[in-house]
Amino acid sequence: MTLLDPKTWQARTLSGGEYEVTEPATGEGLGALTLATADDIAVAVAAGRAAQPGWARSPHFARAAVLRRAGDLFTEYADELREWLVRESGSIPGKADFELHVAAQECYEAAALASRPLGEMLPSEEPRLSFTRRVPVGVTGVIAPFNAPLILAIRSVAPALALGNAVILKPDPRTAVCGGLSLAAVFEEAGLPEGLLHVLPGGGETGQALVADPGVPVISFTGSTAAGRGVGEAAGRLLKRVHLELGGNSALVVLEDADIEGAVAQASWGSFFHQGQICMTTGRHLVHASLYEEYVERLAARADALAVGDPYREQVHLGPIIDRPQLAKIHGLVEASTARGARLAAGGTHRDLFYRPTVLADVDDHTPAYAEEVFGPVAPVRPFRTLDEAAALAADGPYGLSLGIVTRDTALGLELADRIPTGIAHINDQTVNDEAVAPFGGVAASGTGARFGGTANVEAFTELRWTTVRREPAAHGF
Repeated sequence: MTLLDPKTWQARTLSGGEYEVTEPATGEGLGALTLATADDIAVAVAAGRAAQPGWARSPHFARAAVLRRAGDLFTEYADELREWLVRESGSIPGKADFELHVAAQECYEAAALASRPLGEMLPSEEPRLSFTRRVPVGVTGVIAPFNAPLILAIRSVAPALALGNAVILKPDPRTAVCGGLSLAAVFEEAGLPEGLLHVLPGGGETGQALVADPGVPVISFTGSTAAGRGVGEAAGRLLKRVHLELGGNSALVVLEDADIEGAVAQASWGSFFHQGQICMTTGRHLVHASLYEEYVERLAARADALAVGDPYREQVHLGPIIDRPQLAKIHGLVEASTARGARLAAGGTHRDLFYRPTVLADVDDHTPAYAEEVFGPVAPVRPFRTLDEAAALAADGPYGLSLGIVTRDTALGLELADRIPTGIAHINDQTVNDEAVAPFGGVAASGTGARFGGTANVEAFTELRWTTVRREPAAHGF
């Protein structure tokens, strides 16, 4: 049975232009879909507002059943969805399987939210019952990027639906099938009532219309810090609540007592997983001076040994960069870094969209690929000599998303982590981790804190309402 039939894309009643779905590894067209316009956003929001009250009033077990069924369907249709993730987003099969696993878990965890006690009893000075309740916000807008398209959509879509909201999802058009239409197909088969989930692929103007629509009080945005600032500013002027999960330039700190081979294995994954196109990617390797030269040598050797190619037709470690503009940005940062004195220890070359995993040594504050988020398979390595220096270097810069510390002294690792402001910290692990039960988010230029995962979803997608009940009408008068 086929979940995603390209014929259904042409049947969609959107009013924008046609968009060719492309496989980045080959440039081959995989189908065509219609993009959404601002008018489509308005129609979808109206439909969502009409359908949402009935969904919110439905029994919690009915909403939970839809979410559980959706989780099952991500497993049932795993082969088909894996192929789309590999071909459309350039994921290797293992990364696609990870996305499918997380998508199912996000649905199961969201199902549990439907029956969660959503309030508390309060004391009162008056003869009345006083309590709080968490109530749905109404229609939630979700804007998701290309790099982990299924995870970064479902982590907002699933809890928002489970808590009684309607959802408008705007996926990146480059991954609109695996990160958008796949969710629509799954939830339709899972029994979600009509009108509650609208998938509207489009570009910046479509996203702006979603943020500006007065019928969407909450926006969940995942993307670059630059775009997130624009979303936050626009939402702020409209007094909307906005959840921003943005960029990062996360540090992996390798202390003097670390096992260097284990540290290099973690570092390779942290910098090169999914071609470095992950917000949590290890963008800065801070290594004790006594290990530095050996670390660079071993990491470069590991990078040179990794296979890069078409993940659908070959067994590879890295697939293609998503498109040519992103490739140009990555290569431009590498070339600018070597021009400023960084030593190219591995990589720095590409064939078409296939960029070799790259190691840069002898970097400093002014090295572009060290100071900026690359969003590519580039590992800048810098030495430090004291814990104070390591803490200062790791805390330096505008971002605060993830942190990894490698040491045999876990207590020391925790103490060091407390000195480095990030939303996520891992002792004896690299920076790229995600679980449906854990809160996720960054600080500073990486976003507005842990707004996704676990109980954080309740705050993200509900409003807190104070309610009181008296036996008799209150006697207020002058």
